[in-house]
Amino acid sequence: MSLAKRLHRQALTDPTSRDTVADDLRRDIHNQLIVALGTVASADELPEATLREQVRRQLKNLMAQTPSALPAADREQLIQDVVDDVTGYGPIDRYIRDPSVSEVMVNGPTEVFIEREGRISPVPANFIDETHLRRIIDKIVSRVGRRVDESTPMVDARLPDGSRVNVVTQPLSVGGPFLTIRKFARDPLGIEDLIRFGSLSRPAATFLETCVRGRLNVVVSGGSGTGKTTLLNVLSGWFADHERIITIEDAKELQLRQRHVLPMETRPPNIEGRGEVTVRDLVRNALRMRPDRIVVGEVRGGEALDMLQAMNSGHDGSLTSVHANTAHDALARIETMTLMSGLELPLRAIRDQIASAVDLVVHTVRQRDGTRLIMNITEVVAVVDNELVTGDVFAFRPQAKPSPDAPADGGLRPTSRRPRALEKLLERGVDLPDELFTALGQARPARRAAPA
Repeated sequence: MSLAKRLHRQALTDPTSRDTVADDLRRDIHNQLIVALGTVASADELPEATLREQVRRQLKNLMAQTPSALPAADREQLIQDVVDDVTGYGPIDRYIRDPSVSEVMVNGPTEVFIEREGRISPVPANFIDETHLRRIIDKIVSRVGRRVDESTPMVDARLPDGSRVNVVTQPLSVGGPFLTIRKFARDPLGIEDLIRFGSLSRPAATFLETCVRGRLNVVVSGGSGTGKTTLLNVLSGWFADHERIITIEDAKELQLRQRHVLPMETRPPNIEGRGEVTVRDLVRNALRMRPDRIVVGEVRGGEALDMLQAMNSGHDGSLTSVHANTAHDALARIETMTLMSGLELPLRAIRDQIASAVDLVVHTVRQRDGTRLIMNITEVVAVVDNELVTGDVFAFRPQAKPSPDAPADGGLRPTSRRPRALEKLLERGVDLPDELFTALGQARPARRAAPA
């Protein structure tokens, strides 16, 4: 007797067991359908709507041949679940398609969270078991030529729309696998969106646009989820269409709109531990590709030295990002990562390189209510007494809040400092009026970055 028949008979004789029976029956039917329809998922040449309709038709035929204690509504939901599984991403497919969801976090087969409007909350979406979750993970990573197993338990990948994917599996994950998907808007945010959201002021936007068009080197800093990649997209939108732009990332996330863009991704080692291509390898190779601009999605290690050398060797106007708590910490982190390059450079030489290469640090934060703000636009001034000296050109000035939990209120205001970087812009025929940097109150003095 088949499992479906046994479960059907048990449900009729023991009404108290019907919930458990339905779960077991759902699992059994789901697995049968996935096996029966596995080949449909490879029909990538079919339009998605056509593929979904074919899957749904075959599913209904299979369900009609299977004795079931499931109510009609549950049978229809099961059909929808399997359609999502074969043509999409299983129980999380609806959230990946939901434009209001910005992040999907799977903490094992039975626990799924989403982020919507800056708030994280659990959702009623469960995978059948760990095998089901692993099947969806393999489907995601294989599409970009990656793999995940015990020898490679951590993987960065992306969805076809560019959304960022991170996977951690056993033996590193306890209760996992863990799957995190940071979604990207199909219509990327622009500078007007940031101004409308209050993340950026109009004078600060004018200043940043002038600096990018004037080929100053900019580092975007901030913590995880503060909008660094979004800001890189906005800044790169001011690149000229005729420029040759090379982007370098672990997994492609940047969405540049110019015509002459050459995106490159790193490659993990193969199963034999060979063939790895790192960010540092790609930065070095990019210098041989006659770039006008180089954009490194994020520097995490010794590639910081290669990025500084690129900025100091005729590739002005380059962009990158770094994880840091403040703009000054970002410079200290770049120092530390440069020391990780394997070259025994004196700290003074490294700081001279940073002062010569980096013109601005734009620091982003994420507030308690989920809003993302630009807190500082900081200029790297010089090295004085063996320390990096910086000064805020624009800084977020908070206003009084009715309560500690209220959203941040204030704006990115000029600090009355006229940046030295304007000298470089003047050499390139660009000038900005003094009124752009005028602020009420006393000007803030230049500050020295904390030593590494």
